[in-house]
Amino acid sequence: MPKRFHVLVLSALAPTLAIAAPRPPPPPSPPIHARKSVTHGTVVVDGQRIRYTATAGTIILKNQKNQPTASMFYVAYTKDGVHNLSKRPVTFVYNGGPGSSTVWLLMGGLGAVRAVTTNAHPTPPPPYRVINSTTSLLPVTDLVFIDAVGTGYSRVVGVGKDKDFWGVDADVRSFGQFIRRYVSEHDRWNSPKFLLGESYGTTRSANLVDYLQSQGIACNGVILLSSILNYGDSWPGTDIRYVTYLPSYTAVAWYHHVLPVEPKHLAPLIQKVEHFARTAYAYALFQGSRLGPARLRAVLQKLHDYTGLSVRFLRAVHLRVTPSRFRAELLRAQGHERFVGRLDARFEGTNRDGAEEFPDYGALMAAISPAYTAAFNWYVRERLHYVSHRPYRIMNGKVIEQWNWNHPFPGSEYPWPLPDVAPNLADALRKNPHLWIFSGNGYFDLATPFYKTEYDFAHMKLPPSLLKHVQFHFYHSGHMLYVHPATLVHLDRNLMSFYHFVLAHR
Repeated sequence: MPKRFHVLVLSALAPTLAIAAPRPPPPPSPPIHARKSVTHGTVVVDGQRIRYTATAGTIILKNQKNQPTASMFYVAYTKDGVHNLSKRPVTFVYNGGPGSSTVWLLMGGLGAVRAVTTNAHPTPPPPYRVINSTTSLLPVTDLVFIDAVGTGYSRVVGVGKDKDFWGVDADVRSFGQFIRRYVSEHDRWNSPKFLLGESYGTTRSANLVDYLQSQGIACNGVILLSSILNYGDSWPGTDIRYVTYLPSYTAVAWYHHVLPVEPKHLAPLIQKVEHFARTAYAYALFQGSRLGPARLRAVLQKLHDYTGLSVRFLRAVHLRVTPSRFRAELLRAQGHERFVGRLDARFEGTNRDGAEEFPDYGALMAAISPAYTAAFNWYVRERLHYVSHRPYRIMNGKVIEQWNWNHPFPGSEYPWPLPDVAPNLADALRKNPHLWIFSGNGYFDLATPFYKTEYDFAHMKLPPSLLKHVQFHFYHSGHMLYVHPATLVHLDRNLMSFYHFVLAHR
């Protein structure tokens, strides 16, 4: 065979040989380490000067093979000069979403600082103010603010995947591991422990306190702000949500002065509306098309009296007013192209036109998000001295888009696609009868209505002795209670009293 033929054959095979040749192994990934920045500060609360250590850092979560899966960011405030940590509570704090960082509670005034925003109106552009908090909980507890995986500076690392953390129960396992690692690293096993969650953070807390107890970690108290415990009442065809929303509609209409007869004080009015909601209104909804004309006229008139909405509109929606329609319709009847906010109906937004049925943005978030975003980014760099090349994700929409909502009831292996964690909280209370619950709600919250919280607790099948372990508080604010300055002071005093009460009754 000619030598030239051999050369041609080898040339033709060259690309194949190159592909088949073994590649060098990829360079090893850099080791994943926890980070930490420690600073010091002082707050003055009710004339008491509290010196504290602030730690901004991360804790690395690992799987059963000890491989890194996630890095969770936190900011901890611990009181200086405490020699007996068994006497000093530690509270783990978080927001919800799912997909929200904990910037809101961190900068809302319960920690060491507060971002200053305009009450019930959009906050002007920068510069923004960050001030030392006079409503800090540091006189009674150390505080650990935690960002859920996928939010803030918390992220998936190593062999971890988003689905390992983005779900009702997966999320609880990640927070459970974080808490276990934190109390181990900081010698807090024997400290009194509290959970403080807002919005979906209350869903997390109700589930988490039960999970922690199954892992040998008992809590002294759970603080629920703007609760959502049961998502099941949002099924199409169910009427309970109209019953539980009605008192909130009344409160919002009272705030905006659109009720036909406006009483001076809100609380007595709310009691009347709650009675109507669970009796005549609930009966009318249950009857559906079988409701007689006389009863229909009576219920329509009461709904008009308690919401300010026109009888014509109420008849057109068959007595069933959704939160979106209420937000769009309430001020339109007064001739305004304005809508009220979902998270805090004290805030107003502008509709596209006078016939808009579904407001397309959140008035509260539009009003305060830039201030909280800028304030945190300044604070974490300039005061906490924590610098990251990654952006801090205030909100991450991918989290809720991919969230696994399946959750089984305690003792069951079969998940439910719309979670109800009230049974988990009831389970925790039955197994730990020394557990106490603080429930705080805003009258003007159209995301998590206050009467629904009362309803959920009333249906947890708890004996009266344990139901007494739940303290209810209601405020003239919205979903984020602390954005109303007077409510922040009121909330702070109530929480201080709650801590003293719980520790005295352990």
